[in-house]
Amino acid sequence: MTKREGFTGQRMRVLPGPRMAQAREHPVLSRLLVTDCGCFPVAAQHYRSRPRGIAEAVVIVCAEGLGFVDLGRGRRVVGPGQAVVIPPELGHAYGAHPQTPWTIWWMHLIGDDLPGLVAAVLDQGSEPIVRVNNPDKVVDLVAEALGHMERADTDLELMGAAGAAWHAMTVLSSDRLSKDHGDPVQSTVRFMQEHVGRRHSVAELSARANLSPSHFAALFRRSTGMSVMQYQIRLSMNKARELLDATDLPVASIASRVGYGDPFYFSRHFRAIHGLTPTQFRGRSTG
Repeated sequence: MTKREGFTGQRMRVLPGPRMAQAREHPVLSRLLVTDCGCFPVAAQHYRSRPRGIAEAVVIVCAEGLGFVDLGRGRRVVGPGQAVVIPPELGHAYGAHPQTPWTIWWMHLIGDDLPGLVAAVLDQGSEPIVRVNNPDKVVDLVAEALGHMERADTDLELMGAAGAAWHAMTVLSSDRLSKDHGDPVQSTVRFMQEHVGRRHSVAELSARANLSPSHFAALFRRSTGMSVMQYQIRLSMNKARELLDATDLPVASIASRVGYGDPFYFSRHFRAIHGLTPTQFRGRSTG
């Protein structure tokens, strides 16, 4: 015997069809809408099978216990600290382990921006299971979305739920990109973060990663969304903002600390990113 829902202590909200259709016309909710959301504690005998998929993406976060997901390529075990993201219209089945049933927080999402969010998490058809670096944070975000939906299905509450869901998806995407697993690009990213005051050439970084410069540069852009030079500039500017806010160091000293020998060149980069010179940035709260 299997169960779709009806678990002791469960929480669940499902947006009625007419209200969903109305929300899809809203300029914000048309971008991302939480249609279903819930928590199933110790969900013994839980099982869902949708051979043709559904219109929404399914997001499941396993807080405790074990379960499985099957997208037609065989069952994959899902455990604590892992999330499952199933794209829309993709046939699937999932359920609880018979001896150690999972506790899950879950939501269904739809909207114009959903394909981009799902692609950011799954990275061109990768496995639907994502290791979550901070599972409590993602659970809290799904719980926040559920809380909004439990209060009411007003536009205001649905936008709150959508905001929490958006945040959860970006956290899952960030967790996928930050997975170590011997990733040579992430290893060099950590190296750059630890040595912000130095400039690193593609040749130097690719040698650390044991890759050709061209291959490394392509992988780096795919992983971070920008070139090595652009990433280094962003790191330097982040550190510069921190020093401008937290210290009284002269701008020239800050420029040197973040890898710029020429303070005027540093100021040009800073203004291009922030729209203010370093001096204007530092004085923004006192002017």
